[in-house]
Amino acid sequence: MTGRAATILAAASCTFLLVLGFGCRNDEQADTQTQTAQRNTSEQPEQKGPQMSDKVIKTDEQWKQLLTDEQYRITRQKATEPAFSGKYDNFKETGSYRCVCCGNELFSSDTKFDSGCGWPSFRTPTSEDNIQTAIDKSLSKVRTEVLCSRCDAHLGHIFEDGPKPTGLRYCINSAALAFDPNKE
Repeated sequence: MTGRAATILAAASCTFLLVLGFGCRNDEQADTQTQTAQRNTSEQPEQKGPQMSDKVIKTDEQWKQLLTDEQYRITRQKATEPAFSGKYDNFKETGSYRCVCCGNELFSSDTKFDSGCGWPSFRTPTSEDNIQTAIDKSLSKVRTEVLCSRCDAHLGHIFEDGPKPTGLRYCINSAALAFDPNKE
């Protein structure tokens, strides 16, 4: 293989690995990038929400190995747990609710309220950057689906019947959440 062909092949391989979320660098580049990252971390304010490099991409088989059957069915296949059956519906502890798939912080117990609907309900996410929404036309009606912005896990739906000041109710499946208690 010629030097030019090897360079083209290496660049193509690197591009493919970057698309998949893997790095592609030699040891000298890694040392330089680590030093730069350390400098940038101390110089810049903390950013909320995932950056493109934070995106979590896994195969269905990898998700199946990581999650319980119920968690997989709900977060990856967009199912819904039965009302009043979820672990966090009537849960009152203080802390944060994270995505069960990737650990992305989604909601705070400060915004949780009892809507009586049978699923954990929140007025607002921890950061708008940590969730995304999509139109859901299943069940013969149009709803707004809530997804984790980091791994695209199905979390639940948003409804416009929540308390003030937002008027929103983020109706979230317990099986899509992991609770992280506040440590005082």
